[in-house]
Amino acid sequence: MERGYLERLGIEKVPSPCFVVDEGLLGRNLAVLDEVQQRTGAKVLLALKGFAMFSVFPLLRTVLHGACASSPHEARLAREEFGREVHAFAAAYSDEDMQDILQYADHVVFNSFAQLARFRPMVKACPRHVSMGIRVNPEHSEGAVPIYDPCSAGSRLGVRLREFEAALADDPHALDDVEGLHFHTLCQHNADALARTLAEVEKRFGKWMHGMKWINMGGGHHITRKDYDVDTLCRCAVHVRDTYGVQVYLEPGEAVALDTGILVASVLDVVQADMPVAILDASAACHMPDVLEMPYRPHVIGSGLRGEKAHSYRFAGKSCLAGDVIGEYSFDAPLKAGDRVAFTDMAIYSMVKTNTFNGLQLPAIARYLPDTGEIIVERTFGYEDFRNRLS
Repeated sequence: MERGYLERLGIEKVPSPCFVVDEGLLGRNLAVLDEVQQRTGAKVLLALKGFAMFSVFPLLRTVLHGACASSPHEARLAREEFGREVHAFAAAYSDEDMQDILQYADHVVFNSFAQLARFRPMVKACPRHVSMGIRVNPEHSEGAVPIYDPCSAGSRLGVRLREFEAALADDPHALDDVEGLHFHTLCQHNADALARTLAEVEKRFGKWMHGMKWINMGGGHHITRKDYDVDTLCRCAVHVRDTYGVQVYLEPGEAVALDTGILVASVLDVVQADMPVAILDASAACHMPDVLEMPYRPHVIGSGLRGEKAHSYRFAGKSCLAGDVIGEYSFDAPLKAGDRVAFTDMAIYSMVKTNTFNGLQLPAIARYLPDTGEIIVERTFGYEDFRNRLS
C-alpha cells in the first residue's frame, strides 16, 4: 500500500479517524488459506480475538469453516453472524459462561482437567453433541515477546505433560469423551516454528493424539505473509492428519486480515518539542494499543524513517497519556492541520482492542470495494457508545 493506493481509495471520503478494510485484499488472503485447505484437508477457522468485523463475514465464510471464540460474546457473534462451526477456548469458564457458550459452540476446549471434570456433565447434557478438547502446553517457546508467548515461563495456558500424566494417574477415565487436543504456541511466526513445535507436541503427547478425532494447531501462523513457507505448513498438517487419523484445524486471526486494512487519521496540530510533534485524532492508547503493548511502530503510507525525508515528525495521540506516542516519521512535504495520514495493517488487533479512554471518539468502520471503488461506512460511534459502557 503506497500513495497511489490512497488516491484510488480516496481517504478524504471517510470520517476521521476510520478503519477501512479492503475486500479485494481479504479475497487475496482467502485464496492462500483455501489453498492450504485444499492441499491438506485442514479446516481453517477465523480467530475472532484478532479480527471480528462481521460485515465481511459473508465473504469470509465462503472459504473459512467457522470461527473460534474466547468468550460467550464471541461465541454468540460467531454463531449468529458467521454461521458455520464455532469453537471455544478460555483459560477458565464460569458456570454462567458455560451455559451461554453451550448455546453456540460445536467444540469446547478446556485449559485444565479440573475444568473438564467440572463441566463434563453440563456438556454431555447438551441436547446436541458438543466436542470436548484439552489444550496442552508443549513447553517449547518460540515467542520473542513474553506477553505474547503462551509457552513463556509461568504461562497459565495449556496443560503441561507432568500435569497431564498426573491427572490420568488420579483418574484413568479423565480423557473419556475427550475428542481433541489443542495447542497454540505461536505469534506471527513462520512455518519453521510450527515444525519445531509440532515435534515437541508429538514427543510429549503423541501417544494420546492417536486416540483423538481432531487436533487443533491453534493460531499465530502468518500464512498470508509474503515470505511464509506454505509448503512446510502443509507438510505438518498432512503429517498430523495421516499419522493420527484426525481432522486438523488451524485458527489464524492475523493471517485472515493481514495487510488488508488501514487506519485513516487527521493531523490536528503540530507542536514543537525536541522535534516537531504532529498530534492526531487517532491515539495509540485508544485506537491501536498494540503499538504500546508490543511495542512496535506501524507504517504510514508515503512516509520514511526519521531523517530519511525532508520533514520529520513524532506522531502522537490526543489523549492525556504522556506516552501516547505512535512513532517517528518523515515526509517529503511539511504536515499541517487537516492533512490525512494512513497507518497500514490496522485490520488486525486494532478494531477489537479499541477503547474510550478520555472519552475519545472510536474510529468509524468502513469497507472498500475495489471493483466499484465504493467505500461503505458500516458504523460510526458517538457519545452514547462512550456513556453506555460506564453505567
